[in-house]
Amino acid sequence: QVRLVESGGGLVQPGGSLRLTCVASGFTFSRFGMRWYRQAPGKERELVGTIAGGNGGGTYYADSSVEGRFTISRDNAKNTMYLQMNSLEVEDTAVYYCNTQISLDVYWGQGTQVTVSS
Repeated sequence: QVRLVESGGGLVQPGGSLRLTCVASGFTFSRFGMRWYRQAPGKERELVGTIAGGNGGGTYYADSSVEGRFTISRDNAKNTMYLQMNSLEVEDTAVYYCNTQISLDVYWGQGTQVTVSS
């Protein structure tokens, strides 16, 4: 059974940092690409970025506003993906989700809330 569990969210002041964690189980984690999404209040869920499976682990950031501030990484030995978020802005406030697709099936975690506020 595929399971994705996010953690690490919280309340942080503008300019602060957080590291989100997504722990995966139930599949061969190293083989599959992983994604971070976020959903801000009143908005649609949007892609933050992706990291490839395998040893390469190449990354892609969907929004230019996060590139240079956010870093996606993975530790295949721990079945874990990370989202390091620096220089956080109020606009980064959202529920953050991790996601993967295996064949035709898409899996989501339960999400973790990130609130950026002074």
